[in-house]
Amino acid sequence: MTSPPAASASATAASGPTPPTPPAPRGTPLIRAEKLRVEYRGRSGGGRVRALRDVDLEILEGETLGLVGESGCGKSTLGRALLRVIEPASGTIDFLGLNITRLRGTRLRRTRADLQMVFQDPFGSLNPRRRIADIVAEPLRRARGASRAEAGPVVAELLDQVGLGAEAGRRKPHEFSGGQRQRIGIARALASSPKFVVADEAVSALDVSIQAQILNLLSDMVRERGLTMLFISHDLGVVRHIADRVAVMYLGQIIEVASRDDFFSGPAHPYSEALLSSVPSLRPGGRRERRVLEGELPDPANPPEGCLFRTRCPFAEDQCRTRMPELRTIAPGRTVRCHLPLVPGSTEKG
Repeated sequence: MTSPPAASASATAASGPTPPTPPAPRGTPLIRAEKLRVEYRGRSGGGRVRALRDVDLEILEGETLGLVGESGCGKSTLGRALLRVIEPASGTIDFLGLNITRLRGTRLRRTRADLQMVFQDPFGSLNPRRRIADIVAEPLRRARGASRAEAGPVVAELLDQVGLGAEAGRRKPHEFSGGQRQRIGIARALASSPKFVVADEAVSALDVSIQAQILNLLSDMVRERGLTMLFISHDLGVVRHIADRVAVMYLGQIIEVASRDDFFSGPAHPYSEALLSSVPSLRPGGRRERRVLEGELPDPANPPEGCLFRTRCPFAEDQCRTRMPELRTIAPGRTVRCHLPLVPGSTEKG
């Protein structure tokens, strides 16, 4: 099997100021957030809104972690904060043993070569005035210090690998379909030979027939290059196809983390159960009882006391109204933020 463009990128950028970071041992945390908090200014300048609330999360080297939850729960904010696109108000981000939370200038730019993103909008994220070759080469040139001549062969190989062909580099974004533009976005994200990629709703804007192609392409890239990926989506069916583990967010908090099989066989948090109950099953007799949540997502600027989910939870008790549950381990590799989590495989409180 031929070497992926990642090796070529490393070689061509060797003369530049920043060689790629060595890979972490497989199965160890590649990136870790601890007590990560992000705040925004409220509407009309009033107060602060916490978009992330002391998030603790580990993403293991070589895995794809699916991040799910309702719109407005903080999924995209978390993805951007891990890449330092959004500045956290407090907390730390550890990448390969380095605290990158307060990096600035050249050190941040060098680190960002290992941290890339595939955006939701495959057209809005591409500069319409630039040729595809220049768009794809930009991370390699900026972060790795590669010259135009050094970047050229890497870009051509990447465009071949995502199924467009090197000749696509001479064209501009408007000449491609939505699925093709998303392939360009993936090629751009891979150009600097990153270790960690955030795919933020990367297939939600595409037709269903194209979604499968992009998901397969992302899976191939992760496997062949040893990438670690945070895959953000509201579509649990898509997450089941691509993720190794699943993390669930609600109102800026991580409320459950489990392996894909454990999560889909029996979620431990009532909110997760409600999300999963809305997904159609293709197996005979595999349909779950539909659990409809009452009420709307609370206002992030004025969250409820105690458990943030209690205002919509059918199992809420007195302690839920007065005490915030901790994110705790209930089984090997499984954590949940709930005072009385669901027994895996049932809808009864344990």
